[in-house]
Amino acid sequence: MKTLKSFVMSISVCALCSCTPSNSAQTLQQSEQKSDSAVVVETIMSRRSIRKYKPQPVERDKMAVIVECGINAPNGQNKQSWEIRVVSDPEFLNGITEVFKKENPKTADNPNFKNMFRNAPTVVFIANDPGYDLSKIDCGLLGENMILSAWSMGIGSVCLGSPVRFMNTVPAAREYLKKLGFTEGYELLYCIGFGYPDETPAAKPRDPAKVKFID
Repeated sequence: MKTLKSFVMSISVCALCSCTPSNSAQTLQQSEQKSDSAVVVETIMSRRSIRKYKPQPVERDKMAVIVECGINAPNGQNKQSWEIRVVSDPEFLNGITEVFKKENPKTADNPNFKNMFRNAPTVVFIANDPGYDLSKIDCGLLGENMILSAWSMGIGSVCLGSPVRFMNTVPAAREYLKKLGFTEGYELLYCIGFGYPDETPAAKPRDPAKVKFID
């Protein structure tokens, strides 16, 4: 079985070799389509979770594109059972981090610790409507679209659950949860940190035995 890497290479080779003089316009279009496919696969396979970021937040116009990609993800019955809040405000991120540090004093011992979102300068908070039993799946699809579109623009990301658990359960953090202004009934599900990477982590192995084709 071909590896994904060889699959990407084969797509690119086919794109070049398939052109024939007899129908150059059609083959050029096919070549472009195959080349685009290779780019998409490469984006997916090269993405890594980033936990070290440069300090500048992601520009608002780029975040707008990322969010637009997110909300165009598939979702059950077009319920769009999510709400999104994009935060780059240092006052918010540093404020909730100070609450976190008071509850977890040992974090202050780490000189590299800047905020509770893996130091990401921009954070997207995603809430779901628990009244729809598949809304968590829809929110997951939304997040993946954002992560991949961001990576295609050179913007790293990391999915985070522990900050959300903290905000949902610690009374001192409720002020910041309220500031996000989610519609009543919606619940903060997870968040994604975004920023320009300050590291290039290697890929961690995946277990191919977990995948089976049923004939």
